[in-house]
Amino acid sequence: MNLKGLAHALGLSQTTVSRALNGYPEVAEPTRRKVVEAAARLGYRANDSARRLATGRVGAVGFVLPADGGLTQVPHFSEFIGGLGGRLIEHEIDIVVTPALAKDELAVYRRLASSKRVDAVILSAPTLKDPRIEILNSMKMPFVLHGRTELDVPHAWFDIDNEGAFRRATSHLLDLGHRRIALGNGGKGQTFCVHRERGYRAAMAERNIPVDERLVAYSDLTDEMGFSFAEQVFSLDDPPTAVLTSSIPMGLGVFRALRARGLQLGRDVSMIAHDDAFPYLNAHKMVPTMTVTRSPMRDAGSRIGELIIEILNGRDPATIHEMWPVPLVLGESTGPAPR
Repeated sequence: MNLKGLAHALGLSQTTVSRALNGYPEVAEPTRRKVVEAAARLGYRANDSARRLATGRVGAVGFVLPADGGLTQVPHFSEFIGGLGGRLIEHEIDIVVTPALAKDELAVYRRLASSKRVDAVILSAPTLKDPRIEILNSMKMPFVLHGRTELDVPHAWFDIDNEGAFRRATSHLLDLGHRRIALGNGGKGQTFCVHRERGYRAAMAERNIPVDERLVAYSDLTDEMGFSFAEQVFSLDDPPTAVLTSSIPMGLGVFRALRARGLQLGRDVSMIAHDDAFPYLNAHKMVPTMTVTRSPMRDAGSRIGELIIEILNGRDPATIHEMWPVPLVLGESTGPAPR
């Protein structure tokens, strides 16, 4: 079954069928569904070479993975790629994953853009003044940024409200009577970490409560670093009564350190963690259940895949500025401050 035969079977033009299969927005959704269902039923499969000649695309999206990022990148990467791939496969678009050492990262992006091996690129883990933005813009390579920057350069971005999430989480702990609240954050300088710290500090400032800088730390979002962070802050003469962490694994490390000290989570110390919704770390199956700011990484990957398709189909990247709210989901790990 070729394109001509599929169009004949449907009583539609080849142009309409082609546009429906490739996700063009001007094709009505009922028509698109009708075409996709018929293609599956009749065994239609696109001729990749012909399609690429017609569209000028290679049918792939690029993603650069830090080769020296260690295992801390793996859970986030696998969930994100799972969501992204699930969306792109509907349009028969491949993902080209390219490893890069931190010192060579900019050169890798230049090579991706100039090689014509991908139609677009996804950027992750941005900094506030991320140099990759200007490089890809100057080379006219389409991309979607997962996160935000402060650069005044038109580009597409998708983000979650990290600042609002941590402001709300800190306010919840303050409402429970906590005043000494520790923050275990991710790597210093990354935008999401900057925004989470802003939210934390803003909530403290609203109540005129000074931040003890000894209670704020930056590290990899791992169990090991969570344990080390807890050991540090709970060794102080005036330890915190509550903790915020930027990941569930980091929160588990804090939990281990508390148990080692004979402290009970939710009674002696409260904790809120950010939950990227890894399938093997269910916050509401933990004992005690974890209070979290929840935003599934897989959902982010899926949405960014949709935005990439929209850009490839002609949407102006400068019109894509999308930020999702982050709910606070209560569990048993938070309670009133001990007297």
